[in-house]
Amino acid sequence: MIIDMKQLHGIYLVCGKTDLRRGIDGLANVVSQQYSLDPYSKSLFMFCGTRKDRFKALLWDGDGFLLLYKR
Repeated sequence: MIIDMKQLHGIYLVCGKTDLRRGIDGLANVVSQQYSLDPYSKSLFMFCGTRKDRFKALLWDGDGFLLLYKR
């Protein structure tokens, strides 16, 4: 799957350490409660963990969430 960067409304890098054991619901709660942003917007939210070689990204693609994990 390829993410079309032209279709995104924004890219948000969440500063600080995020517990990467969280799933879609937990990361969507971080976006909405801590940052007062809409996780259902066409925005890409990126989270870093304790280690600097791992991150997760959350994206609403219209019919569901995409959870990307890189390590």
